[in-house]
Formats: sequence, C-alpha cells, structure tokens
Amino acid sequence: MIDFKELQIWKLASEFNKEVYKIALKFPKEETYGLTSQLKRASISISSNIAEGCGRRTNKDFISFLHTSMGSLKEVENILITAKDLGFISQSDFLKFDKDMDILGGTLNKFIQARNSFEKEKTEVKNA
Repeated sequence: MIDFKELQIWKLASEFNKEVYKIALKFPKEETYGLTSQLKRASISISSNIAEGCGRRTNKDFISFLHTSMGSLKEVENILITAKDLGFISQSDFLKFDKDMDILGGTLNKFIQARNSFEKEKTEVKNA
C-alpha cells in the first residue's frame, strides 16, 4: 500500500479542492443544495478516490480509483462551466480554474499511465 499523503498528485488534488471550496462561496445562497453541493462533492471526490485507491490491495484496483478521480475532475469542470455561464463566477475565475484543471488532469493522466506501465511490467514478469 502507498501512503497517499506522500503522493504529489494527491497534494495537487487536495490544494485544488481547497480552491474549489473557496470559489463555491461566491455561488448564490439558493444554490447551496444545488450546484454548490454538487461541486463540493465532485471536488472532494478527486483527492478522496486517490486516497482510497492507495488503500486497495492491487494496482489494478488503484488504477480504477484513479480513473474515478479523473471522472470527478471532469464533473467539476462541467459544473464550473455552468457556473460561469450562469454568472456565478467570473470569466477570469473560470480561466484560472481551467488552467488548474488542465494541470491536474495532465498530472493525473501521467500518473495513471505510470501505474498502467507498472501493471503491465508486473504481468509480463509473472508470465515469464
């Protein structure tokens, strides 16, 4: 098992989550149980799935949780687009998050690829 707190990808996701929670404060109060709640749940899911994947017994399971994290990141992106379109956040706030989402998504994708390579090598050694 891997200590998730030592992973750079988890640290990046955790910092992103904090920023999402801050921007959610700008949403209208009537969205507390709508977009605000959904945004917070999706955002915390990114780092939470990385952490949960670290606690799984197999690399294959870990990779599955990393893919779930990527799905949650896309959910956050979708909600932030909607929030921008509805005027809940500014264009400049959205562009900052868009950049952060690109960085987090790219880093997460590279980490998934690395874990996939590890899984492939492990399988090749086992079958040799």
